[in-house]
Amino acid sequence: MEIEGRRFEEYLPFIDEETKERIVALAAKLEGLKLTHVNATSFGGGVAEILRSLIPLMNSVGLKCEWEVIEAPNDFFNVTKKFHNTLQGADIEISQEEWELYEKVVEENVRKLKLAGDFIVVHDPQPAAIPIYHNNGKRWIWRCHIDLSTPNESIWKRFSKYLRSYERYIFHLEEYFQPDLRGRSMAFPPSIDPLSDKNRELSEREIKSVLERFNIDPSRPIITVVARFDPWKDLKSAVDVFRKVKEEVKNACLIIISAMAHDDPEGWILYEEVKKYVGKDPDIRILTNIDGVGNLEVNALQRVSTVALHTAIREGFGLVISEALWKGVPVVARPVGGVKLQVINDFNGYLEWNVNDLARKVVKLIQDPAKRRLFGERGRETVRKQFLITSHFERYLKLVEEMGRGKTGE
Repeated sequence: MEIEGRRFEEYLPFIDEETKERIVALAAKLEGLKLTHVNATSFGGGVAEILRSLIPLMNSVGLKCEWEVIEAPNDFFNVTKKFHNTLQGADIEISQEEWELYEKVVEENVRKLKLAGDFIVVHDPQPAAIPIYHNNGKRWIWRCHIDLSTPNESIWKRFSKYLRSYERYIFHLEEYFQPDLRGRSMAFPPSIDPLSDKNRELSEREIKSVLERFNIDPSRPIITVVARFDPWKDLKSAVDVFRKVKEEVKNACLIIISAMAHDDPEGWILYEEVKKYVGKDPDIRILTNIDGVGNLEVNALQRVSTVALHTAIREGFGLVISEALWKGVPVVARPVGGVKLQVINDFNGYLEWNVNDLARKVVKLIQDPAKRRLFGERGRETVRKQFLITSHFERYLKLVEEMGRGKTGE
């Protein structure tokens, strides 16, 4: 992937002097180090978004950082979506033929990829088996972006064999560590880029242009859900919550925003299911990249939101939470995975499980502008301190610096 991005100096307004000095000192020690990231897609989902910002940032301080994306047919991604679901606990069979297809495609990719880094960070299950076929003196790191707290044990037993060559394993939360990997595991959360089109400040003209294009009335209470069409996101519950809210807030509207990623064939099936569930309700809009919704459009729609809603029943981290909080929008969500790190109940949002309770908290925020403003201010500061790309960047620098000194955790 050839990408352009911003330099470290451009992020200085978001960090304090002490953080700046730590990052500069670490970068000086690592100047010239080669690091390669490998994942399954260049578009759609949080991993690609993070890499699009993180890699130019790393290069701007003297590292030599590259991004490789695997190539694979849809059948491969059907198998890896089964990995995604079973590693999060689903009871799904994976046939011997599917395991063999996975291995075959990964092996084929090893012959195509450059993998030139001294350190290679492999993201998620799709390319995880690469070191099995390419382990020529490289230092391997597996970065897992899904919830591994309760995996399907039989699938994990076989899948984990692909991970034996990795020196370190990175998870969003310590509760995702697996017993057989714990000694070499570390937890750090992902991040958002405050200067990207999805998160930068927008002018009134830019926001107005987006609203007019999609015929959205900003005077109405707007509830937004930003999520991929994935069974774990439970988007039908988001629709149920909205219908409960409408019983009290008659002029409310719901906008479901999503990106259809090429490595997720299941997403199209769920998209059609949710559309059917919504029916012809004029107060619910489903907007995707197919409709021309890109990062700037997501940004604008989040900024005019009254409340952000998140109904996922499993969530690796949920960067959409940080995106909303960064824009001063309070969040009502289920307390799953990394959501619990970002939303502090009754401080910058609300955490509830069932549909009725979620709806009550959404209504409460719609009817209390002062609380919305207070929660919004607190939410932005929460993200500034913990979940910006600069924090993510520093954690990577610390990790490779430690590994370079031979600290593998073993």
